[in-house]
Amino acid sequence: MAENRASQDRAPEYAEGTPCWVDAQLPDVEAGRRFYGGLFGWAFEEQPWGTVRALKDGEAVASLAHKTDGRLPTVWTVSFATSDATALCRRISAAGGQIVSPPLPFGDLGSTALVTDAEGAVFSLWQGARTPGFGRRHEPGTFAWAQLYTRDTEAANTFYGDLFHDALFGPDAEPDFGRAPVTDVFAAEMPPHILVHFAVEDLAAGLAGVTRLGGRVQVPPFETSYGTAAVVTDNQGASFALLRR
Repeated sequence: MAENRASQDRAPEYAEGTPCWVDAQLPDVEAGRRFYGGLFGWAFEEQPWGTVRALKDGEAVASLAHKTDGRLPTVWTVSFATSDATALCRRISAAGGQIVSPPLPFGDLGSTALVTDAEGAVFSLWQGARTPGFGRRHEPGTFAWAQLYTRDTEAANTFYGDLFHDALFGPDAEPDFGRAPVTDVFAAEMPPHILVHFAVEDLAAGLAGVTRLGGRVQVPPFETSYGTAAVVTDNQGASFALLRR
């Protein structure tokens, strides 16, 4: 099983409903490069669409983009893989979600859309052409998990289960996406949202790195079914989690 999982971690394609990419919308991309480069050891390369791609050991793991409108939140967003973003957007609308931005080409790499679930939690869709998504994941300094914090986990299971049944509940499913009540970790008034988790080998060292680089600890370490997590913010206010499994 370990060999199979290692092969999946570098798979050239991702099945529909698999978290396949994460990106941060930041007011200052250079400050983001310093923070995440210092925290995770990422290197960066410029892309022609106003973003920088983060690399871990030479393979793509995330991207940072300049937030063009100051009214928009400073956030990490997870993308789910799909072979047909237009058809999936129709299904999301029919299930009570919203289409924030319809599918648009991202250069020649693929197409992306920004959507919400029925409670308003935001996520993206990625229909890969030349680039399927992560080059590395499930390793220190790379994507490890996405957790939806919602007010109604049963409704969330129905919504996402209908969209991504095989990825979440199929016989061979090894999902990287969970659902939990928002009050498990956050105050009741926190809106539903998906929290991106990055893997670390040493959680205490990771938290020390966050504060040293100008971020802060939002929720101290707590136990989950998928490991020990802590919620933090970067030096510009984007929330994410560190996860030790």
